[in-house]
Amino acid sequence: MKILITGAAGQLGQALVPEIARRGWEVVATDLGELDITDWQAVWDCLANRRPQAVINAAAATRVDDLEQDPDLAFKVNSLGPRNLAVACRRLGLKLIQISTDYIFDGAKPAPYVEWDPPRPLSVYGLSKLLGEEAVRQQCPDHFIVRTAWLYGLPGPNFVTAILARGRNLSPGQEFKVVQDQRGTPTSTLALAPQLLALAQTEAFGTYHATCQGQTTWYDFARLILEQAGLPVRVVPCATSEYPRPAPRPANSVLENRLLRLTGLDLMPPWEEAFRKFWEVHGGQL
Repeated sequence: MKILITGAAGQLGQALVPEIARRGWEVVATDLGELDITDWQAVWDCLANRRPQAVINAAAATRVDDLEQDPDLAFKVNSLGPRNLAVACRRLGLKLIQISTDYIFDGAKPAPYVEWDPPRPLSVYGLSKLLGEEAVRQQCPDHFIVRTAWLYGLPGPNFVTAILARGRNLSPGQEFKVVQDQRGTPTSTLALAPQLLALAQTEAFGTYHATCQGQTTWYDFARLILEQAGLPVRVVPCATSEYPRPAPRPANSVLENRLLRLTGLDLMPPWEEAFRKFWEVHGGQL
């Protein structure tokens, strides 16, 4: 296969490029310098000239709190960008894999979210990603919309890199607070990349959830990260209300990979196993 990746310099893009190469497939790695997905003519020219069989859109505006103050950027990158890709993919007969997020949900459901639960985003970022989903559904029939959550990889920034930076700036025995009332599933880019490529080989188009298996809290995940790094600082649980942020977060970000499981395509490992593998591969670079 020949696959074009947008946002190839980001943490998901940097996991996808070597994974594609390992399979002996051809990869066209683009980032903002090579392809601005908000520029329709640039999108058309790039896809028409390169003619991949599939496009994975890993480009996104993800600074959630900043986007509350800059909604135009959120909608331009996360909504209009996917629309441009979807229109071009439809006209050229290409598959499109659009990466989406748990932030399209409000987090009020007590159980894990499945693919057909009604969305209700709380933030500008969540709304912009939802509109991106809708544009892809409307414009490109050969699409996979893949929602993931609590994603981490290299180069970051992400929760893992933030916790390590904080832990290294504290003296042994010092403590810091991490929220314990938000639940989700840490998902490694090393686990997500093979899952996306497995979908790309099929025609099982539709909307999927793809996170690692199981669930935890930010507090418990932080404890595991610091333990793995051997940092002797202490994490103290706290409530989200103690650290108000510009963009509201869903209290429940647990996504069930229901459709992947039903179609026999779920390759996602338990989140603890995925983190251990990530640390084995990248721990020395963190």
